[in-house]
Amino acid sequence: MMQQGGAAAAAPPVDDGKMVNVLQTNYDRLESYAKNVSDSYPLANLFIGDSRLGCQSDADEQLILHISFNEFVKLHSFKITEFNNGADPDMNPTSIKLYVNRENLGFEDGNDIDPTQEFDLCAADLKESSDPIPLKFVKFQRVRSITIFVEDNAGADVTALGMLQMFGKPVLGTNMSEFKNQG
Repeated sequence: MMQQGGAAAAAPPVDDGKMVNVLQTNYDRLESYAKNVSDSYPLANLFIGDSRLGCQSDADEQLILHISFNEFVKLHSFKITEFNNGADPDMNPTSIKLYVNRENLGFEDGNDIDPTQEFDLCAADLKESSDPIPLKFVKFQRVRSITIFVEDNAGADVTALGMLQMFGKPVLGTNMSEFKNQG
């Protein structure tokens, strides 16, 4: 196909259907944050790929992780691993809730707003060798952000996570950095 001036039109990207860790390619660091997080173990540690660094809550067992993407993504599954630096296994999360495209969620909202999906995790779910946890794919089709509310752990005063991975694929043609604020 030729455009004016004889240049060939760029072909649209092909959707090969592969699910990838969208946190490696589509994570928006500036728009993401954590609430009740320890300064020594911040949110960014979850994406390094070393479960000995991890992320840890500060004052109690609850933790809110708000992950923004630089374009809409479809999420298929996720994986949270245990904190592998000799931490107490009671620090592992046991109850988490996921919220799609919810901004500024607070701890009090965890009981008042219905989550997109919730999970009860066991120690086997958090092993690095375990399979990713599948999501209700139909509910995770146009995700601009996801908020993970860690509601409870296995009994410790604080909660610790080793790594976080989210598997899916970008929704083609929605790079949010190309949008400009109106008004």
